[in-house]
Amino acid sequence: MTEQCKPGTGSGTIGAYELRRATEAAARAAYAWIGRGDKALADDAAVSAMQAGLDSLNLDGRMLVGEGPADEIGMLYHGQRFGSGTAEPAWDLVVDPLEGTSFLAKGMTNAMAVVAMAPHGSLFDPAPARYMEKLAAPPAAKGKIDPQAPVAERLRQLSGALNKPVEDITVYVIEKPRHKALVQAIHAAGARVALYPAGDVAGALMAAIPGSGIDALMGTGGTPEGLLSAMAIRAMGGEFLGRIDPQLATEAAAVQAAGMDLGRWYLLSEMVRTDDVVFCATGITTGLLLDGVERTRESEKTQTLMIGGAAGPRQMLTSWHHRA
Repeated sequence: MTEQCKPGTGSGTIGAYELRRATEAAARAAYAWIGRGDKALADDAAVSAMQAGLDSLNLDGRMLVGEGPADEIGMLYHGQRFGSGTAEPAWDLVVDPLEGTSFLAKGMTNAMAVVAMAPHGSLFDPAPARYMEKLAAPPAAKGKIDPQAPVAERLRQLSGALNKPVEDITVYVIEKPRHKALVQAIHAAGARVALYPAGDVAGALMAAIPGSGIDALMGTGGTPEGLLSAMAIRAMGGEFLGRIDPQLATEAAAVQAAGMDLGRWYLLSEMVRTDDVVFCATGITTGLLLDGVERTRESEKTQTLMIGGAAGPRQMLTSWHHRA
């Protein structure tokens, strides 16, 4: 397994098999907080563990999208350097130590720890944007969906690309008040909706995997989750489109001050300008994509999805960890 998961040529020294230490550590740390009602402590545990996991690697990188600005947080902040820091980094990193923070605190589904990286300078920098409207679909739909078209037309285009009737199409949507009109439009077009309280990384990846039972993801969610999804889907050959969609007046002002066009849909090739990506996600609570952490008196079992590098389009790794 170690040899199979060594990094691809030109990728430096870190591959998916090594990088997964950071997501496994975060998932195992967050497990203790499932269903305990304290999302802040759950997030703190995951962040600290992921920081330690990344620090343990021989990693020359920069945090492109982390937990927030350096003046607000102490770990995994935007711009944080790993390694010597004496020259341009080899990698740009995007992380979400606990995707689904609020829902993990409630003991709900699809929580995971995620990290991805690509060669320095090859990723879209979302700057102050915190929210993004997303559209994800399988490889057969690549380049065949107009994200600016009405929902019914997008579904018709997807139907043609997949050779599948609209009434058999299932769209993954995060259950939020802002998606009420979207859900109504999908239903009006005759398609199905799979509503989940959290997990748009899981939903996007499921949409990109042919035959997964999810044919597309639509709706607005976090920008870090969007960029993480785009990186994984680029390696899997699927489709991903994104549009900056601020949800607060302060965010909208910051995004406009940065000169970002709120009407523009970014292509996958614009968000991730390389195939040389490494992505790892470890389940915390069981969901559509991954099994959650399972603990016994002696061990903890984790399931990690690894994508990119020599791991190829995707590999699933189940690991048993001795409990100290």
